[in-house]
Amino acid sequence: MRFVDQCGHCREYKLLSPTLGVCVDCIRDHFEAVWPRLARVHAASRERFGLPVDPPRSGGGLRCGRCQNECRLAEGERGYCGAVRREGDRLVGGDGSGAAASFYYDPLPTNCVAEWVCGASGAGYPAFSHEPGPEYGWRNLAVFYQSCSFNCLYCQNWHFKEEARRGKLISAAELAAAVRADTACISFFGGDPAPQLPHALECARLARQGARGRILRVCFETAGAVSPKLLRQMAEVATGSGGCVKFDLKAWSQSVHRALTGVSNQATIENFRRMAARFGERKAPPLLVASTLLVPGYVDAHEVSRLASFIASLNPDIPYALLAFSPDFYLADLPATSREQAEECLARAREAGLRQVRLGNTHLLEG
Repeated sequence: MRFVDQCGHCREYKLLSPTLGVCVDCIRDHFEAVWPRLARVHAASRERFGLPVDPPRSGGGLRCGRCQNECRLAEGERGYCGAVRREGDRLVGGDGSGAAASFYYDPLPTNCVAEWVCGASGAGYPAFSHEPGPEYGWRNLAVFYQSCSFNCLYCQNWHFKEEARRGKLISAAELAAAVRADTACISFFGGDPAPQLPHALECARLARQGARGRILRVCFETAGAVSPKLLRQMAEVATGSGGCVKFDLKAWSQSVHRALTGVSNQATIENFRRMAARFGERKAPPLLVASTLLVPGYVDAHEVSRLASFIASLNPDIPYALLAFSPDFYLADLPATSREQAEECLARAREAGLRQVRLGNTHLLEG
């Protein structure tokens, strides 16, 4: 069978990425033994773009503190995200003066992770939506941040790592000025807005100030590893504007998460818990939405079941989208998500007690 290969640890034939060379069972059960092999893949994937292999921890370095990586930077050194660097006695990059980002106008309703429950679908009308149904004729200002505090080996947008090296920056004021009369919402995504969140927050403040008296939702799509202080600010902006905070939950198992992203999911889990505590502050649109990409062979029904149980334990009404995987970047050697896997994961999420679950990107499913 195509895509079945021999695991380099247990020597059994399973669905796995030849690039990783080990199966999900060995990652979960024998992580310390297989991590050196996985770490080499992550190192190679970062060195090709001139990014630090590990979060810098220079003695006496300046602390960034924007995300879980807690980089401490020496003079001239860049953070793990690639967007923040030290110049003299200060850190620059990703603040109001300039960020590595690009933007475009996306017709609504769009294929956003939360489109089935957000204001673009009519949720929250008339306070937070222009229409009682889909907002046809309106636009989303889609802001793509060219940085990330994770190193996902299956990143669908990995080309941003090449674009970020060109050094083109945009100020928060310039970006806020891109809001047009037909802009119903701003969506900050990437990459991930987390490393450059001060820029996104300043842009949101200026944009909402300029659009005072009319609807302008502000949404964030993130892996959730931001500092608690910045998380609170992000939540306040989304709450007040009718926007959503969309968490991309990569995996439940710490070992699977590290294998696929290079970093821990501890901050993501704790921040999701913090956001869930605020879920009841607004009925519609929902303040918090979760999603998980179904990576064949790795993010399986076991991972989804654990994630869904965690979400349901916080609030069973939190919307959860399961997304089909498309082969890319270092995991281009895997198949697309099968319909069988997607349906099994969907069933597990519902069995966990979640009331709002859906499959997204169904056009990518195989079988």
